[in-house]
Amino acid sequence: MNMEKANELMKYKNINKEELLLIPQDFPYVMKAIDFSDFRNCFVPWHWHNEIEIFYMKSGGIEYYLPGGRVNFPAGTAGIINSNVLHKTRPYFGMEKDIQLIHLVTPSFLAGEQGSRIEQKYITPLVNNPQFEFVKIAPGDKKRRKLYRLIRKSFELKDTDFGYELKLRNILAQIWLEMYALSDDLWADNKTYSNVSDKIKAVIVYINEHYAEKISVKQLATVAFVSERECFRLFQECLHMTPIEYIVNYRLQNACRMLAGTQESVTKIAQSCGLGSSSYFGKIFREKMGCTPSQYRAKWRNSDKKRRI
Repeated sequence: MNMEKANELMKYKNINKEELLLIPQDFPYVMKAIDFSDFRNCFVPWHWHNEIEIFYMKSGGIEYYLPGGRVNFPAGTAGIINSNVLHKTRPYFGMEKDIQLIHLVTPSFLAGEQGSRIEQKYITPLVNNPQFEFVKIAPGDKKRRKLYRLIRKSFELKDTDFGYELKLRNILAQIWLEMYALSDDLWADNKTYSNVSDKIKAVIVYINEHYAEKISVKQLATVAFVSERECFRLFQECLHMTPIEYIVNYRLQNACRMLAGTQESVTKIAQSCGLGSSSYFGKIFREKMGCTPSQYRAKWRNSDKKRRI
């Protein structure tokens, strides 16, 4: 099994509809071992992507935040997040390392040829079902015992094994088929579908593209085709924060990335991320991150040096 660094998971680019992960075209699948201590912000921010997530918590635990609420996945549990579902993850920060093993699988990897019978009969009905956002599988769940065993087994494959690609596709297809067979029961995990996440996605894309500029709630409401009051309600209902809080958090995420990965001055970073003067940037950064921008930069550079030694 070829495990990659956790922060590689965040190599995506923004496009109009989703977060596009760098998935190989000749084999549209990626496996990750995610150690959340490798993330500079210790969480994966709100995002969505075409790939289906199939995962197992090796140690520690994480919380998935979804439009319908929060779901806990402690060590030993497994889960599936459907294609294009808005979500973010945060580790437990317990005594153990929070390590997640994850398959990122494109629907086409399972379906084969576009328009095939397999796609029409088994893939599209689940992938496009708005009621299906996630599945949680605990080791003691008798109804989902087979599904749990298949997911555990899928992470035992090694990419050096003979026929690895075919074996992998076969077991992922078994996982999907078992989930399809249990689909009536699985809907109980998911709350009643609301189209708020579709509107929020449009707003998130706008913020991602314009975060360095001044952004008003009126502009965001226009993007979502709602009133300003409704815009506030949508953010609270879906992301559990106000639009302004989301904008500030997103700007700080980009500032953290620039502090750790570039030589730009603190003043230039503040301006580039839409955070105004260096004094205001320093104030809001300390409130949110618990340290100054310079201290944060020094911390992560020292951490990177230790990893290279």
